[in-house]
This record gives sequence, structure tokens and C-alpha cells, in this order.
Amino acid sequence: MPIAIEARRLKYKGFILPEENALEASIVNNLDIIGVRTLEEAIQFLLGDLFIQPRESNTREVFFDSLENYPSDFADVQGQENIKRALEIAAAGGHNVIMIGPPGAGKTMLAKRLPSILPPMTLHEALETTKIHSVAGKMNHQAALINLRPFRAPHHTISDVALVGGGGIPQPGEISLAHNGVLFLDELPEFKRTVLEVMRQPLEERRVTIARAKISLDYPANFMLIASMNPCPCGYYNHPEKNCVCGPGVVQRYLNRISGPLLDRIDLHVEVTPISFDEMTADRKNESSADIRARVIQARQIQTERFKNLDGVYSNAMMPSQMVKEVCLINAAGKNMLKRAMERLGLSARAYDRILKVARTIADLHQSPEIRPEHLAEAIQYRSLDRENWAG
Repeated sequence: MPIAIEARRLKYKGFILPEENALEASIVNNLDIIGVRTLEEAIQFLLGDLFIQPRESNTREVFFDSLENYPSDFADVQGQENIKRALEIAAAGGHNVIMIGPPGAGKTMLAKRLPSILPPMTLHEALETTKIHSVAGKMNHQAALINLRPFRAPHHTISDVALVGGGGIPQPGEISLAHNGVLFLDELPEFKRTVLEVMRQPLEERRVTIARAKISLDYPANFMLIASMNPCPCGYYNHPEKNCVCGPGVVQRYLNRISGPLLDRIDLHVEVTPISFDEMTADRKNESSADIRARVIQARQIQTERFKNLDGVYSNAMMPSQMVKEVCLINAAGKNMLKRAMERLGLSARAYDRILKVARTIADLHQSPEIRPEHLAEAIQYRSLDRENWAG
């Protein structure tokens, strides 16, 4: 696709390429896309001995064709209402999330459904995402355009280069392939510390720069980070039914594998507990992703209006600290509540801005112009890992 776009810009009539890539290139209009199976076919076409019909696609038709055809839906998830609520808040404000819970609690299942409640991609976002996947050679030959938000879930053995990009011929990494979508890091403490540290700059700047001796490239990396982890090596710390067998200090050492600066960039800490048998077998209709997505879109529209005059800020999660003071105003009752919470729960100073940003998003979901005490109360509960006594 990037080659096709450049060819059109330079006013070429068209170009010849392998048949497998013709569908992808045909998204670019006003260009003859000639797909061939062999070099012999290309020669015959150039000599005029073989007629090949140029490949054509209606860009907008392809874009809207399966715009909301998500492979999974929140309607399939039994129970876990508090986690669904946290993910709705994350989607509404573009916040990063970490889920903490024992094996089998449903962390991965819930994370996979997050793209289904994010606002649908715009055509511009779809084209931008498709270009990145095209450069990386990750396009499906049966698809001309990526119109669903990407969900990337690299294994914890991934290398620094594979995550952020690079190589002899610099290629986009997983964080760029997740551009405009979700990057899911399962079992976060198991990732190498160096791998996690290289994510700090892209999380802040929404792009990654790959510098080599002869070339320097910028790849976009505007993604939502969703991480999950067990609460301890055995997985059962704070479990309602099973006992943790980890020794003294083991839980804290396990948490220390995640650096403070990385944790500082994660707004919501959500504890996931296994659902009971009764919840699992309950015969009730769960809220669908489409219903949740409608509320998320409304909240995002409020933020679009709020930040319309600011470059590079599109959601509450992107607000710099100085802007938080202007946008996230709270009354005296709210300040007292936040002060008491920080003192009683032992919350760190870094939690202050995060709580205000999340509270602003909750207020937006409720269509409220001001942050009320109940919005703050809900935001405070999403800072589990900042509590002094969380790890015992």
C-alpha cells in the first residue's frame, strides 16, 4: 500500500506486482493495479500480448463492509461486572490497564474483547494501520484493508527488537503493529526487564524512533496497553478460597520485577477474582459490546470537543500534568475525600494525577460536566498496586 500511495503521488499510471498483493494495493484509487503470477505474464503484458484487467476496489465500501464484525463480544462473558466496568472506563478515556488475578480468572478472555468496545476506526486510521502492517509483511492476502482495531499479544519471551522494531532492514515491532489498537502483555513480570523498559518512551510519545548508521525511522505507536499478571509466583495471593504458598517477601519481589516508571504509566489497576459456579451457569442476558461501545463513543465525543484546540491530545489519558489541574477540577468535598483516601490507603503521589484522569473519564461516561465525589470514589479503587500494604 505505501508503494501504491507513492506511485499515485508521483502520477504514475499504475504498477505491476504479484497477484497476491494486488487486492491490498487496489485500495489506492486512480491507479492501474496489474497483478501477475509469473515474470512471463509481466513480459507478455508489457509487450501487449496479454490483457490483464486492473484490480479495483471501492475503498469506502471495503472500509464499511465489516467495520463492526468483531470476533468476540462481551455478551459471552458471565459475571465479572466490575472488570467489564473497568475496561469500559479504560476504553472511554484511552487509559492503560493492568489486571491482577489468579490463573483461570478470565484475564486474557476479557482483554481480547477490549477492541470490540473501542470506537470504530476512522478511514484515516484504517489506512494508517494498514500501511504499517503492509510494511511489516503482516497483511492477509484475502483482506484489502484493516478496518478493525488491532489486538497484538506477544509472548513474554519476545526480544527488545521484536517489540519496538528494528533489525538490519528496520521493521515495525509489535508496539507499532498495535497502533490504533491494543497491545496485550500477558504475565507482565515474566517479560525481560529490558523489554519492558524500552516501552516507556513509546508509551509517552506515541511513536518509536529506530536509529541506524545510515537511516533513522519513525514508526507510530499510539496503542492502549493492557497487561495482566498473577499476584505472586504461585498465583493465589489474595485468593478468596485457595492459600498462597509463597514465602515472606516473595510477593513484593515478584511485583518489583515491574519498574516504577512503567507502572506509573498505567492508570487502572484491577483485581480479577474467579467467578462462582452459580455466576458461571446463570441464565441471564449480558450486556453486549455494542451497548458498551455506544457509551464509550459518547464519552470520546466529549473529549474530542474538550481537546479540539490541542495538538496530540485526543483523550483524557493523554493529558499532561499541567492540563490535569485545569480540566480535572474537584470541589472541597472531593479534595477531602482524595486526601483521606491517600492517607488511609497509603497511596503514592504518582497516584494523584492518575485518579483525577480516571475520575474525569467516569464523569464523561455519566455526561457530567464536573467531577463529583462518587466519580472520585470509583477512581480511587482502581489503584490497588499503589497501596502500601497490598503485597503484605
